[in-house]
Amino acid sequence: MKAALFDLDGVVFDTEPQYTIFWGGIFREYYPGNDGLEEKIKGSTLVEIYEKYFADRPDVQESITQRLNDFETHMQFNYVPCFVDYVLQLRAAGVKTAIVTSSNRDKMNALYRQRPEVKAYFDAILTSEDFRESKPSPDCYLTAAARFGFAATECTVFEDSFNGLKAGRASGAYVIGLATTNSADAIAPYCDRVIADYKPLLKKG
Repeated sequence: MKAALFDLDGVVFDTEPQYTIFWGGIFREYYPGNDGLEEKIKGSTLVEIYEKYFADRPDVQESITQRLNDFETHMQFNYVPCFVDYVLQLRAAGVKTAIVTSSNRDKMNALYRQRPEVKAYFDAILTSEDFRESKPSPDCYLTAAARFGFAATECTVFEDSFNGLKAGRASGAYVIGLATTNSADAIAPYCDRVIADYKPLLKKG
């Protein structure tokens, strides 16, 4: 492994339960009686959510965006267990590290205010503004690998969502799936290895 490419939500930070609560409230408001939509959108970009569920409703999109921005400003960014130890281990071994996320720069700025140290853990941070196509397209991971001058086959992708796992696999990278958002059994067909957190990857001693 020459580079480790990490998705953000559910991979670096255990934020997915908070998003599930937020989007559950939104869909109960606009799609009453249509349960479970908050589960179906996991791994989708905001643009994709709007195109599928709120197309031709710019007023609703604007309202949701404002509420989401406020939510992300106040949400808690707690690391997935053992992530910090693992990423420091990688960097000590000379492995390049990157965040590859569908989140936008406004959300990342909110993250930096709460967790300013996160920038020191990564050689590159790529957001939705850096990609032509969203996951499950492999474009984001191909772009990240190229940023370091590597082929994707020289990289390991860490993902939790189905779209993200599909993107990693389509890129040709080795894919490790985190069972933080979906069950281990559900994501196993889409990755090379499944972990619950980073403890199994830490070197002993």
